[in-house]
Amino acid sequence: MAEQAEVSQAEVENEEIPGYKPPAEKSMEEILKADAEDESLIKYKATLLGGAEDVPFPEDPRQVIVNKLTIVVDGRPEIVIDLTGNLEVIKKQKPIVIKEGVSYKVKVYFYIQREIVTGLKYLQKVHRKGICVDKNSFMVGSYGPKMELQSYTAPAEEAPTGNINSA
Repeated sequence: MAEQAEVSQAEVENEEIPGYKPPAEKSMEEILKADAEDESLIKYKATLLGGAEDVPFPEDPRQVIVNKLTIVVDGRPEIVIDLTGNLEVIKKQKPIVIKEGVSYKVKVYFYIQREIVTGLKYLQKVHRKGICVDKNSFMVGSYGPKMELQSYTAPAEEAPTGNINSA
């Protein structure tokens, strides 16, 4: 049995990704004003950040809004977890069960709004019988604000196998 566990903000921030150093944070305004005399850069930024002034959820102050999580297992329908509702209710739902040793991928769907997000990470913990048996951290990357739903697919993982003995 594998299930997603609650992860603290501090744990995510302290998780190191080898070989990755996120760029310095800059506001959208700073990025747009930089190199204002270079017409080709202005066009490039407009293409990259076009529609950045549009905000999918104006009442929500967050920059990253996770919409849903999908678990993809070959030969089985995708398991979709809608994260737009009350997270306390979602946490109390039946755990997700994946057969031992099966390869699976986790796909996260999210919106980015207001500013460019740099160094976005995905931290996953797998628990079996209440014991954390696997913990992975993946660098998702940097994303600009868009009205469209964006996604990230984590590398394939193998569900834990073997017995867990409690003493």
